[in-house]
Amino acid sequence: MGLGAGLQAVKRRSPGRAAMAIAVAAGLVLAGACGGGGGGGGGDGLSVGVLMPGGGASRFGRFDRPLIEKKLKQMCPHCSVAVAATPDPAVQRQQLESMITRRVDVLIVAAVDPELLRPSVEDAHRAGIPVVAYDRLAQGPIDGYVTFDGAQVGRLQGEGLLKAMGTKAHGGQIVMMNGATTDPNAGWFERGALSVLKGKVKIGKSYDTAGWRPENAYVNMTGAIAALGGAHINGVLAANDSLAGAVISAFNATDVTPLPPVTGQDADLAGVQRVVKGDQSMTVYKPFKAAADVAVEMAVALGRGRTAGSVATGTVDSPTTKDIPSVLLPAVPVTVRNVKDTLVRDGIYTVAQICTPEFRSACAKAGLVR
Repeated sequence: MGLGAGLQAVKRRSPGRAAMAIAVAAGLVLAGACGGGGGGGGGDGLSVGVLMPGGGASRFGRFDRPLIEKKLKQMCPHCSVAVAATPDPAVQRQQLESMITRRVDVLIVAAVDPELLRPSVEDAHRAGIPVVAYDRLAQGPIDGYVTFDGAQVGRLQGEGLLKAMGTKAHGGQIVMMNGATTDPNAGWFERGALSVLKGKVKIGKSYDTAGWRPENAYVNMTGAIAALGGAHINGVLAANDSLAGAVISAFNATDVTPLPPVTGQDADLAGVQRVVKGDQSMTVYKPFKAAADVAVEMAVALGRGRTAGSVATGTVDSPTTKDIPSVLLPAVPVTVRNVKDTLVRDGIYTVAQICTPEFRSACAKAGLVR
């Protein structure tokens, strides 16, 4: 995963057609209404298109989408919002084209496949519709970009893994379960982690997980256990919580005990519960509200004829576009010791949501319940 696959530079100024049509229609939801701007109607409102790479129980469905909608309602009460969500890159491209046809005023796009989406981003540019890239940097003429600092995320994972490995952090053997090569963030995370891990541990196996799919991670981890021997794997750098869950399932299926430390990312509820139970050593929490707020601020500025530079704190280069006004936000490591002071404090989860009967005794040991 070279630099050309995603971010090339970070420069800061300060800290079948019928089936496709059905899928596109199903994924496109009018989430709010009132007047629109240049393409959406009259008055002081704007029409905002929001495209997510997942919905439902995914991080994007549970957190990012509702936070974006809430911030838009606060900043632009007369805005209309059209939301589409899909994990299928071809469907997402059709959804974006549909929003161009509808003449939305501005787009917030978290790309499934940044390279595949490029022609549609170019179409939006030709139609005069600004695009804010969210979480993942789509290729093409992007007007603004909001994400979390991927290098820092990778470093937090690497540091968390070494700490959990204890004495085996010097010369021990690990497996790296990276994300999808189609996601530029995956390479960013990996490079950040390697900056911490190289020279300290041996990387026995390293995998790119197609589509970020847990079933692929499970197959890869099962292969690593067979090739290296479960007892000789001292830790796993899993790029997110879904992959971490698959890794742990692979160890359990092959009766490897005790489980080695396994990292994660996104603070999924299941991942947090594994952290509390002790099956997963840590996760990385991204304060999604901060990202949603900045993305909406950028989108509203662009929709009203201003530039994203008024919100940005720096610029990034993609493989196709230089000096994209950007904001890179910090992430937070979460272990069993600080679940209450991070995720519970910020209202991401309640103690009751985390400490279901299955995890009650682990929660008591962690001090989450009495």
